[in-house]
Amino acid sequence: MDLHSILPWIQVVLSVLLVGAILMQQSEGSLGSAFGGGQAGSNPWRTKRGLEKQLFIGTIVLAILFLASTMLALFI
Repeated sequence: MDLHSILPWIQVVLSVLLVGAILMQQSEGSLGSAFGGGQAGSNPWRTKRGLEKQLFIGTIVLAILFLASTMLALFI
């Protein structure tokens, strides 16, 4: 197998993983908080910890890998 035949499959897998990682992240940016009706006392600049931080970093890594595979497909 050469790279031309396997690269689209790599991109499909990376895109599915990236979408899943994005959807698993906790979102507090609802419409109510956009107009000041968010949770009382919540800090929008809180620190990510534990699994949430690992998921955040993993999402960044998946995005970089997807970008790299796209650039590779563009140049070969």
